[in-house]
Amino acid sequence: MRHLLNTLFVNSEDIYLSLDGENVVASRGKQEMARYPLHILSGIVSFSYAGASPALMGACVQRDVSLAFCTPRGRFLARVSGESSGNVLLQRTQYRTADDPGPCCRIARNMIFGKVHNTRWSVERTRRDHGLRIDESAFSNASAQLRALLPQIAAETSLEQLRGLEGAGATIYFSVFDQMILGEKPLFAFSNRNRRPPLDPVNALLSFAYSLLTHDCASALESVGLDAYVGFLHRDRPGRTSFALDLMEELRPCLADRFVLTLINNRVVHRDDFQFRENGAVYLTDSGRKVFLTHWQERKKAELTHPYLGEKIPWGLVPYVQALLLARTLRDDLEEYPPFLWK
Repeated sequence: MRHLLNTLFVNSEDIYLSLDGENVVASRGKQEMARYPLHILSGIVSFSYAGASPALMGACVQRDVSLAFCTPRGRFLARVSGESSGNVLLQRTQYRTADDPGPCCRIARNMIFGKVHNTRWSVERTRRDHGLRIDESAFSNASAQLRALLPQIAAETSLEQLRGLEGAGATIYFSVFDQMILGEKPLFAFSNRNRRPPLDPVNALLSFAYSLLTHDCASALESVGLDAYVGFLHRDRPGRTSFALDLMEELRPCLADRFVLTLINNRVVHRDDFQFRENGAVYLTDSGRKVFLTHWQERKKAELTHPYLGEKIPWGLVPYVQALLLARTLRDDLEEYPPFLWK
């Protein structure tokens, strides 16, 4: 199993990355700002427009260090990869499964079952911890509706119907999401999920978290020999890591959403951490991204007991464990894909 090492996040828009011996060098103009030993890194995520040197890209490929480029707002642009080292038999099985509605739906529905289960427990956690500060009846109804969806999802054999049930679950969940936010209002008020661009601070935080989680899921899939671009629930689209989007569905509520709620409710982020554009778009500032990323890395180090394996692992390893379980399912080592069921 892959060890959880450090990920280097390049937060400034004008930092250029290069290679000096065995070190990653971060420079602004001709001035060296910092350097990091390449061997201690498992990944590099750059939010800079300046880019990286071909020598560094080649070194990352040789050392199996993930190198991804995003815009300063967190939108994924590209990932550096070398010669494919994935298991060709495993990938051929993945492609055949993606083209066969039956097996494809069996795995996809377990992912959506995990997502709806986890959204329900996110609702229940707020209900348990902050019952006096919320509309308890609204949360009780939302939890009951989400629970009622679970047997429908488990029995579904159509991908289109499955997508409809996933959408119904998201609507129920986000109907009470604003009450889960206990921080400063109206700054952190939430009315609906919006993106491209996000139109309020809460959606700016959610979009940034989802971007980071997508990168982690894509890296996890590639590390076990799967193709991150060929999904089951999310269909093929040029440049989109559809399988990573599939994998992250069950992790959104418990890893990304709860993390965003913690940042807001613990007053870690403030108005000064956001840019408010004339067109209504809202983005994190450089300092806001730095705060976000610092706490994101700490969150990934926190341990939990994996519900299927029964072993303690860091949160940052959860995508890698789920990717491994997916690979074993496709190899017929497991009868069913076991989704990550958080509680």
